[in-house]
Amino acid sequence: MTQSLPKLRLGTRGSLLALWQAHAVRDALLKAHGWEADAVSVEVIRTTGDAITDRALAQAGGKGLFTKELEEALLDRRIDLAVHSAKDMATTLPDGLHIVGYLPRADVRDALILREGASLADLPLGARVGTASLRREAQLRRLRPDLQVSLLRGNVQRRLDKVAQGEFDATLLALAGLTRLGMADRVSAVLDTADFLPAVGQGAVAIETRHGDLAVDMLVARVVCRATATALRVERGFLAEMDGSCRTPIAGLARVDGDEVSFRGAVLAPDGSAYYEIVRHGAAAKAAALGVEAGREMRAMVPPGLIGA
Repeated sequence: MTQSLPKLRLGTRGSLLALWQAHAVRDALLKAHGWEADAVSVEVIRTTGDAITDRALAQAGGKGLFTKELEEALLDRRIDLAVHSAKDMATTLPDGLHIVGYLPRADVRDALILREGASLADLPLGARVGTASLRREAQLRRLRPDLQVSLLRGNVQRRLDKVAQGEFDATLLALAGLTRLGMADRVSAVLDTADFLPAVGQGAVAIETRHGDLAVDMLVARVVCRATATALRVERGFLAEMDGSCRTPIAGLARVDGDEVSFRGAVLAPDGSAYYEIVRHGAAAKAAALGVEAGREMRAMVPPGLIGA
């Protein structure tokens, strides 16, 4: 008698990028286990963050707005795993849930999309730049305090259209997302992490499951990346210790080299007028502790009131 195929229900947001990520996880599972196409279904779930396009996330509740409904579906057992952009995930997850792993991380850098020109220096004085990220805004203002930076929310295509139509002179997006959507040709310049640190988790696709659901975790274990998980333990440890939210410009990037991990983190004043950085190196086996220690040292370095301001 032929054994029936496993049936996993995978939850995702409905944006083009979210669907790309979901199908990347689905395809990896099918390949790793030799399953037929119907072994993993993709369930689209609309989140609170998808419905908000007219104000900054910090004003609407901060991190978790793109994950809340997916996590509710997990806890209600309507889905078996949820796929997220790692940078959208809160540092403290709901009771009963955990991140079981990540796909191999893509390019972590930010990309600049210009209406005219090929570099940040090409933007004229007072140029209009649209972004929904306080981190990107603060780093832009640090490098170019003359720029007029204002809110630009919405999906990738909407932001690109706003620049093409002349409403903004430029915007910034994650290079990984543009590449995944086949839009890398729209990139005017890729910003070096030496000057422009990414968000914690940028470029990584996270897979979230229920605690104790060992059968699902064992199936997912075949497709996750150990190095990415190590890097994210550092970054998320740092962010958690900083009590990071959408109200504070915080950036961080960990890189794994064999048994060693290096980390660089930064906190900025929202207007870019102040910049605090920390660099740490340590054993990959102690990744989470390294991130927490870096966060504690950063908290001691930053003036009271800046974090969460």
